[in-house]
Amino acid sequence: MFIAILILAAIILWVIFSYNGLVTRQMGVKNAFGQIDVQLQRRFDLIPNLVNCVKGYMKHESETLEKVTELRTAWAKAGSIGEKVELDNQLSGALKTIMAVSEGYPDLKANQNFSELQEELRNTENKISYSRQFYNDSVTRYNTSLMTFPSNIIASIFKFTPEKLFEVTDDKTRENVKVEF
Repeated sequence: MFIAILILAAIILWVIFSYNGLVTRQMGVKNAFGQIDVQLQRRFDLIPNLVNCVKGYMKHESETLEKVTELRTAWAKAGSIGEKVELDNQLSGALKTIMAVSEGYPDLKANQNFSELQEELRNTENKISYSRQFYNDSVTRYNTSLMTFPSNIIASIFKFTPEKLFEVTDDKTRENVKVEF
């Protein structure tokens, strides 16, 4: 009888620890995405200043500037992680274009405000990259715990679902920006 109680207690403790471990990893994933969200918001806060600074110099690049503004608005309205990831990928491509095109405008490159905004944006992009890496590491740890034995038993009982990695899905975002003058 005593052995049966010990075995039952061990099983109950195992379920509790496994469940709590899964919840902890799941919350880690949510926190990691929250960090990406904070950095993306920081980048989006810089965009109006960047667009205003660049507007006067890049009149014939207005299509790119309008796209950046539209993406910023769409990102603010996005509800799901997937939508935000897609909009972020599009915005990254548009920002690369602005930075590459700015090379052809010596007056713009010499502008103090533009230089400061460019540096802030560069720092923010580095933080976004780090946050994406941290998020993907958190998702990988969480998803691995969902698939490995014996925690996969608890995961299926309590209906834990895998999370998606933060990936670049748009081939255009992967390409180098081509600048022609």
